[in-house]
Amino acid sequence: MTPFADVALTLPPVAPLDQTLRAALQAAIDDKTKPPGSLGRLESLALQIGLIRGDAAPVLSRPAVIVFAGDHGVADAGVSAFPAEVTAQMVLNFLNGGAAINVFTRLHGLALEVVDVGVRAPLPAAPGLVNCRVANGTRNFVDAPAMTPAQAGAALNAGIARVLRHAQLGTNVMGFGEMGIANTSAAACLMSRLTGLPIEACIGRGTGLDDAGVAHKRAVLSQALACHAGVTDPLDVLATFGGFEIAAMTGAYLAAAASRMVILVDGFIASAALLVAARIDPNVLQYCVFSHCSHEQGHRALLAEFGAEPLLALDLRLGEGTGAALAWPLVASAAAFLREMATFSGAGVSNASA
Repeated sequence: MTPFADVALTLPPVAPLDQTLRAALQAAIDDKTKPPGSLGRLESLALQIGLIRGDAAPVLSRPAVIVFAGDHGVADAGVSAFPAEVTAQMVLNFLNGGAAINVFTRLHGLALEVVDVGVRAPLPAAPGLVNCRVANGTRNFVDAPAMTPAQAGAALNAGIARVLRHAQLGTNVMGFGEMGIANTSAAACLMSRLTGLPIEACIGRGTGLDDAGVAHKRAVLSQALACHAGVTDPLDVLATFGGFEIAAMTGAYLAAAASRMVILVDGFIASAALLVAARIDPNVLQYCVFSHCSHEQGHRALLAEFGAEPLLALDLRLGEGTGAALAWPLVASAAAFLREMATFSGAGVSNASA
């Protein structure tokens, strides 16, 4: 019996993309009034969006970003340049509209939701804050699993529920962000265990560690991986090393793909959650648009693991879903040209390739 056998957890199955529309979509793209391939990456992006939505003229509606927040017990081991209380402080900043993700979602017209899945210091009720608290932060995974299976299941279910709520509101484009001091450590351990890469290839400076800080982080995470050497099942790995916000994102990815949403993947932490989701159901990757390549070395390795080509490379390392929000205008542009641009046949323009 697995540790999750008694957990009330229903992960939504993800259907593979229906490829029967591919030829018609490609023909529609090629018939637009432009030289073939002249819109570059936007053309392959438009093709993917058409396949996800099952439509040669896809309409993308109510784009949204959900920021999941939770604290990590491993922060007490000194693996971050910032103390754990910054998580709650930054959530309040989100609620006051002052963070980068607030600026970018306002500018580009994305709905923004902030979900407390397990910040260490309980937050007061506030407009815009969704309370899905599982516990006051996770345990320190250096010597104990970060979450019990029941806690991990509750966080997964919270992510699923929030995406389904947005689907009811008409959202078919979704990005995920996170806030949680020390979550680069959790992400690095998840990545190392699920890919087999050495921890040295998975860690970076996070919030700005110096060389000594990186060395300490590597030593702490190496100890944690050794302590939990026998844990290999994706859900067990998630419960052992993950955070509440990472588990919620994992469930959210599966729910978004099952709902045929276009998924905007953010940076390192968001990609680590996607790695877990993809180990549970590989079809989820077909629904993902990779927004950017982070400054974290682990993110570059994760993108290679996914075979992904990100839209942007801006040396971002903030999290919050900022890369997803910045990529949205490109995604909207790809869908718009597929839906609205004139065709050679319709516009009476001679087609040199005809």
